[in-house]
Amino acid sequence: MSEGPVVEVSGARVQFAGDVALDAVDFRLFAGEVHSLMGENGAGKSTLIRAITGVLRLDAGTILIDGQPADLTSPAAAQRAGISTVYQEIDLLPNLSVAENVLLGREPRRWGRIDWKGMRSMAGEALARLGVDIDPASTLSTHRLATQQLVAIARALTADVKVLVLDEPTSSLDQDEVAELFRVIRSLKEQGVAILFVSHFLEQVYEICDRITVLRNGRLVGEYMTTDLLRIELVQKMLGREVVDLDLLASRTVPDAMSTESEPIVSATGISRRGVLPPTSVEIFEGELLGLAGLLGSGRTEIARLLSGVDSIDGGVLRVDGTATHLHSPRDAMLRGIAYSSENRKIEGIIGELTVRENITLALQAQRGWFRRMSRARQDELSASWIEALEIRPSDPEKLAGRLSGGNQQKVMLARLLALAPRLLVLDEPTRGIDVGSKVEIQKLVTDLVESGMSVIFISAELEEVLRVAHRVLVLRDRRVIINADADSLSLDSLLAAVTKADA
Repeated sequence: MSEGPVVEVSGARVQFAGDVALDAVDFRLFAGEVHSLMGENGAGKSTLIRAITGVLRLDAGTILIDGQPADLTSPAAAQRAGISTVYQEIDLLPNLSVAENVLLGREPRRWGRIDWKGMRSMAGEALARLGVDIDPASTLSTHRLATQQLVAIARALTADVKVLVLDEPTSSLDQDEVAELFRVIRSLKEQGVAILFVSHFLEQVYEICDRITVLRNGRLVGEYMTTDLLRIELVQKMLGREVVDLDLLASRTVPDAMSTESEPIVSATGISRRGVLPPTSVEIFEGELLGLAGLLGSGRTEIARLLSGVDSIDGGVLRVDGTATHLHSPRDAMLRGIAYSSENRKIEGIIGELTVRENITLALQAQRGWFRRMSRARQDELSASWIEALEIRPSDPEKLAGRLSGGNQQKVMLARLLALAPRLLVLDEPTRGIDVGSKVEIQKLVTDLVESGMSVIFISAELEEVLRVAHRVLVLRDRRVIINADADSLSLDSLLAAVTKADA
């Protein structure tokens, strides 16, 4: 690392309509380091990042770049100062070539026209710097998501970057793709680039980051070397309290139905979908929490969508309470007591333009049919009860759902499904992209629901989370179930080995 920081923020303060988002926050980022900014939703992480990247201006405080005062009035000003950002949602044009995306807006010209050969050469050099070997002339959409992300990083590097901000870069990547991204990050680190790595995955933070800055309620908790900070200490600093709920979750009670001759409430025998899932068998008992573990593309989501009527089954038999049935739609599944929460909260979950009340009552109204309108009084009563039960914040039912934090949006989705009183709740990545405190709350909520007799299928990319909450775990690889075992018989190491091992 260099002697002085590349970026130094001192006394940062930002206020929105009377609410203080940042209060006297200091932050340092050095060349040749990977630095993580940690905190719950609402801690001030996004506000600080937006200030550093020129999206908003500080109300008080200073930002120094290489020791000199910087007036970051816009993202373009930040880029001119050497600060580039790659966002979670990749901001590229998939219909254009790789080279066009890398140099969009900075195309080399010759005789007043775009120098296509020169552009492909320059893009190739930027990709080579990352160790990426793809044809710059190829269309971006033909490449996998992880490669597109590396193209976005290559685009950032063409602007003579000193600081690279990576906002949730691994949220949609499988383990192999994460390893490839980390290889690139380490290479950039060796080249002296300062990297601000934003992620909710604690395992990844500890694997790739040198330093951690913790924020809570808009204030600085502290700056720590990663090797000096235990994970439990990090969580406690983010939450500002002892993390006892995590220990409470570990004491699971195995449902009686699983140890008797009782029939499963839902069983799938050899269900399949052409080109999506080969014949697969799954069963779940009353009051059981079944975890599905595997890498992205392993078949976890495919199973969930078939069991929930989102996708149609081509072969095999699905039984509910022992009776063969065919689910033509999610509404069919709801009528049989099966509710599904999609991993894609933005597209298939929360409707940001509707209020919290409207989101909570949406599925129940759909189940009733649009000619049996729910009264406003009933909507108010229902939404108020679930806002209180799930501690949704803010508690205003007329607040637009899109303005809530990720954790509270997830609670609204759960409230919508719980209003249906389902027997089986299928949760696909219910804690992805939310802060640690909200994760603990949702994990506790799910385990409480199971204790009350509800059955839950719980899918998570975080293997430790699956082991923590599940009674039983199905491990999938290459869209096949390779392990069906009690969670207590598995360890994190054995689970990791199972999901990553190549077929013989």
